[in-house]
Amino acid sequence: MKTQPVRVRFAPSPTGPLHIGGVRTALYNFLFARKHGGTMILRIEDTDQNRFVPGAEDYIVKSLAWCGLDFDESPEKGGPDAPYRQSERSEIYRDHIHRLIEKGHAYYAFDTEEELSTLRETSKVSGGHSFQYDQQTRKSLCNSISLPEAEWKRRLEEGAPFVVRIKIPENEQVVVHDLIRGEVVVSTSNLDDKVLFKSDGLPTYHLANVVDDYLMKISHVIRGEEWLPSAPLHVLLYRFFGWESQMPQFAHLPLILKPDGNGKLSKRDGDRLGFPVFPTAWKDPKTDEIYSGYRESGYLPEAVINILAHLGWNPGTEQELFSTAELIQQFSLERVGKHGAKFDPEKAKWFNHQYIQQKSDEDLALFLKPSLDKNGVSPSSDYLRKVIHLVKERAFLVPDLWANSWFFFLRPGQYDQQVYQKIWQAGTTLLITEIANEIKLLEDFNKDSFHTLVQNYTIRTGVKMGQVMNPLRLLTVGSNQGPGMMDMADVLGKDEFLARIATGLEQLR
Repeated sequence: MKTQPVRVRFAPSPTGPLHIGGVRTALYNFLFARKHGGTMILRIEDTDQNRFVPGAEDYIVKSLAWCGLDFDESPEKGGPDAPYRQSERSEIYRDHIHRLIEKGHAYYAFDTEEELSTLRETSKVSGGHSFQYDQQTRKSLCNSISLPEAEWKRRLEEGAPFVVRIKIPENEQVVVHDLIRGEVVVSTSNLDDKVLFKSDGLPTYHLANVVDDYLMKISHVIRGEEWLPSAPLHVLLYRFFGWESQMPQFAHLPLILKPDGNGKLSKRDGDRLGFPVFPTAWKDPKTDEIYSGYRESGYLPEAVINILAHLGWNPGTEQELFSTAELIQQFSLERVGKHGAKFDPEKAKWFNHQYIQQKSDEDLALFLKPSLDKNGVSPSSDYLRKVIHLVKERAFLVPDLWANSWFFFLRPGQYDQQVYQKIWQAGTTLLITEIANEIKLLEDFNKDSFHTLVQNYTIRTGVKMGQVMNPLRLLTVGSNQGPGMMDMADVLGKDEFLARIATGLEQLR
């Protein structure tokens, strides 16, 4: 038996920014396709014009590119099944909806939204079951099943607004075979006659995605858990079209939960909880409100990919840090769990810290360039490399590099008065002046010679090491921050170190 080539798709809707849950779905599709030598498709599902947001598609494409996820077929790249925007495939869907109507699996419905809203409200007030358009209610509503043929045909000819609904069969069990959740069985008595074709002449998600998945020969539909309730409807559509033998295998991914595990991590949770939920920053075109992104917050794309890979997938080993090649090699749907995965913002920072440490000093220096340019500083590459090497261990996010190194490039403009009041004693100025004079006499100033000088001074005078180092740190950086004092002095060099001591003593006098 010939195995069907692996073809997967990521099919976002351009209704706003791409949530990290969507990025994880794209990632799992990407890893699965690459592992099996398959094809990865980007398809834009833009048939919901009421929710369409200008700029969202471009944002999605660029965000995925930043994450390192590439596609074999897409609106930009094209491919054998183009076009890849559903809004450009209207004729295809129109043809397929007529097939369903002709086979008796779909019907025209003329009910207005106002009429349906009234029915829902009446049902709610009466305390009965929530109203839904289904096999029990369809016969008493306004559609081509309840109306005489001449009447509903007349309405069509006169251009009356309508939608097309699927005709869910009565008293059947629909089986969904899911690669993650096993066999899911749903009774058709629990399904409503979903709209397949809207009054604006465009299909709903249900029709368009099934038709496109079939025509594009999708072998596996890997998507979020929120689509599991729709899967029985999709299985029925495959049957109604006569495509059951070509139906893709389904895999519904677990939810990404809030850090406390209480509910799904939503688009609204990010800035409220103090961490991003979008891959890159998003500016709302309606409100101009800007939402933070992982890129702008200082995360590396490879760290974001590792964070998301572990939200639902377990490699089965103790390994936590993976290259993309390693993820591709080890990923499998069999190791994706059923239960939601809590997002841990501190673990996310830990991942990023690890990937920062793996970067070369030269690569990390590039992240400092914007800040250096902004402050008009142009250090030598050798000096910059020394600084990066000294501070990168403290960096969990990219901005930490500048926050922990700015004083190597700029002299302090002010001195922390709280630190000054705490450490500066009556004899401190004289003590530091004596140390500075001894430094001036050093012919070979470096970390080791400076350490020996201070050590000898403390032995000779009886002062404690902190009485020397803490004031020197304040004079050097303006506060009590920074790496080891010996290391800082070594990188700054003798002349700059002495100049900062002199300037600081003058301003603190």
